[in-house]
Amino acid sequence: MLVTGGAGFIGSHTVDKLISDGADVVVLDNLSTGAKENLHPRAELVTMDIASEKVSEVFQRHRPEYVIHLAAQVSVPGSLDNPVKDCLINAAGSVNILENCRTYGVKKVVYASSAAVYGNPPGITVSETDPLIPMSFYGISKLTPEYYLRVFGRLYGLKYTVLRYANVFGPRQGASGEGGVVSIFAGGLFSGEKLCIHGDGEQTRDFIYVGDIAQANVKALSRGDGLTLNVGTGLRVSVNKLYDTMSGIAGVASAPVYSAEREGDIRHMCMDIKNTVAALEWQPQFSLEEGLRRTLAFWRPDSMGRG
Repeated sequence: MLVTGGAGFIGSHTVDKLISDGADVVVLDNLSTGAKENLHPRAELVTMDIASEKVSEVFQRHRPEYVIHLAAQVSVPGSLDNPVKDCLINAAGSVNILENCRTYGVKKVVYASSAAVYGNPPGITVSETDPLIPMSFYGISKLTPEYYLRVFGRLYGLKYTVLRYANVFGPRQGASGEGGVVSIFAGGLFSGEKLCIHGDGEQTRDFIYVGDIAQANVKALSRGDGLTLNVGTGLRVSVNKLYDTMSGIAGVASAPVYSAEREGDIRHMCMDIKNTVAALEWQPQFSLEEGLRRTLAFWRPDSMGRG
């Protein structure tokens, strides 16, 4: 089993789940945002960029039967600041992984896509058949490998499942990425800094705990062949509600400050997950409150352990 980005936030939780299920796991990660401390001690780490020509050596040596492809540049503002870098990592790097999957006979790829591929959806809840109109370069670069996967599947028989994640949060998360607001709030609440909400705070997101994402990733290894599926909770939560819930759990009474909306941000996003529930035989297990409690416990100054 090969997990790209396995030392990162979602990747490390996925690796934990795989190893608990008895899998042998090799992690490919350049550690640009991931960390060795995140890794399960039984995982083997290869420090390398997914766009490197030497990726073929990793496939040749380890001959993985399955690949969960999570490595990515995950910042929307980062994609706007440097669209070339964003494209090289998310698009070209992914094609490099897929070509090696084809060359070395990988049985299946699970690809981590994003709700950002939809842009601003026309309705309250987004389904897999809604128009794909990304609002940022990040959304474009996450969508592009989906098309490559379909052609790799059609031409070469490479099996795959695409999972479009909602806003993922949990322990080990950095400030970048679509669910990074949770870790920003968590760190700020315990450090006493004044926290900022972009826009009016009434923008809504579908926040899903990372443990549920890890479970979906593993389920997709044996289910959902050829499908593109949303992974979320199906529940909308405003950023204001998120802040109030987190400050209440943390026991910190501090009002946020508000600033201008960020370029490229989406106003509302909530996932229709009925197809995912049926195809993967999966359901989210963690409520928002339980996930936030676990996340805030990780961020407390006296916290110990891997989360």
